[in-house]
Amino acid sequence: MPLWLEVVVRTLASALALFIFTRLLGKRQISQLSFFEYVTGITIGSITAYLSVDVDNHWSLGLISMGVWFLVSLGIEYLQIKSVKARNWIDSKSTVLIKGGKILEENLKKEKLTNDELLEQLRKKSIFQTAQVEFAVIEPDGEINALLKKEYQPITPSSLGMKVAPEQETQTVIVDGNIMDEPLATSGYSRQWLHTELEKLGVSLDNVNIAQVDSFGQLYVDLYDDMIQVPQPQERATLYAQLKKCEADLEMFALSTDEAEAKQMYGECSAKLLGVINQMKPLLTQ
Repeated sequence: MPLWLEVVVRTLASALALFIFTRLLGKRQISQLSFFEYVTGITIGSITAYLSVDVDNHWSLGLISMGVWFLVSLGIEYLQIKSVKARNWIDSKSTVLIKGGKILEENLKKEKLTNDELLEQLRKKSIFQTAQVEFAVIEPDGEINALLKKEYQPITPSSLGMKVAPEQETQTVIVDGNIMDEPLATSGYSRQWLHTELEKLGVSLDNVNIAQVDSFGQLYVDLYDDMIQVPQPQERATLYAQLKKCEADLEMFALSTDEAEAKQMYGECSAKLLGVINQMKPLLTQ
């Protein structure tokens, strides 16, 4: 067999063996690899390169070496699943870097991190003041996660004691100027409705790059022609304005009438509607 052909065969065989071993070892992302898994990946890759071009040694030696590393990795993963102590020893444990807004310098030195590196990782999470951080930990994979203090956390409906209905998945109904009938039907609308909405926006179907419908039935359109400004949907804003107007009208009726019974009825209706508006405001004004 010519030397070049042998190298081609060895390379293809090595790539196939590497693919099989990698699939058998699992689907972890690169950022989630432990230290041992990182070393294993480098070693098996080096063995694969050796197996491809070292024609002086028999190819079976490379496959045996890859197989041994594969079995060792498989055994380590099994041990990590079965034993917490083994998992902590191999992958190490999370380390607290900030507690109550105070940087723990000893833990920072233990993880061989500088203050600049810590601040850089916090900035990537949109945190610019360590005093705002309740806890910050470095995970075994090197990722730094942080929890803000209560007063600096964003307000959510849950923090206000409000319950909101689950939002349905946004459906992509137009791609490259073509209507997607299945997502359109899933969202509960027809082609006629879609054409009507496009006419309201003043755009043609063939100029639409992507169009999506959210759970409120609002259509968002991205056009091929970036010079054309498409107005944003106003259904929620319009509904909010109408509810506020109704509440104001009820309050005015309560103030303008002289009948005690009617005044009480209008006042109660106004208060109830105001409660509904306050509950719906996070959904209608976002």
